[in-house]
Amino acid sequence: KIAHHHSSIMPERIAIATAITEDEVRGLFSLWNDALATEDSSKVADRYAKAGVLLPTVSDIPRTDYDSIKDYFDSFLLKKPQGEILESNVIVGTNWCQDAGIYEFTMGATGDKVKARYSFIYKFEDGEWKIAHHHSSMMPEAQLAASSGAPAPIPDAEVRSLFSLWNNALATLDPDEVAKRYSKAPCLLPTVSDVPRTDYDSIKAYFVDFLKKKPQGVILESYVTSGPGWCMDDGIYEFTMGATGDK
Repeated sequence: KIAHHHSSIMPERIAIATAITEDEVRGLFSLWNDALATEDSSKVADRYAKAGVLLPTVSDIPRTDYDSIKDYFDSFLLKKPQGEILESNVIVGTNWCQDAGIYEFTMGATGDKVKARYSFIYKFEDGEWKIAHHHSSMMPEAQLAASSGAPAPIPDAEVRSLFSLWNNALATLDPDEVAKRYSKAPCLLPTVSDVPRTDYDSIKAYFVDFLKKKPQGVILESYVTSGPGWCMDDGIYEFTMGATGDK
């Protein structure tokens, strides 16, 4: 009878994981970014694995070998790009790891900034971590805005600063200057009138009276939402009436 039976996989066939932390995975981006800074396309192509795949930001052609990857960077490096990761999501496996998120490039040749989605899959090859798969694509909302002719969404801070343009118009005490801050098909539901104002003349008429109080506003709470060609700022503001000192 069987008194002892031991069965196991041959140890030479077991994949021994090369240890790497999530922070170290994120740090691999710096190796690639530093290669960009050399402006040498061969140094960038060296960061990719032997069977690496690049799906680039500004080319429709998949690059699947050293020469085609180098060829892409021959052109891209003319812009003197430097990247910064804005959002990063890391997964670590056995001798592979992935970093996916959003990065932004500053083009040193022009000063332009380009935000894109990215994914890097790294594999441990010949004693170092190399890029096995790299996908980079423009932000879809920006693309939709460009195709429709609408501007891309603006940062929250810029949305909030639009209030200053309106508030500065109030400071002129000129109702025409205030009315000019409204679009061609506006709707004003004012503080001290029950009448909705839906055109230039009715908005101007409201401010003829309101500006006699010499109002100046301060935003106390702000909640911003934005999309291609539009933005919204909701919250609470407070007016100081220069004519009376009332708030």
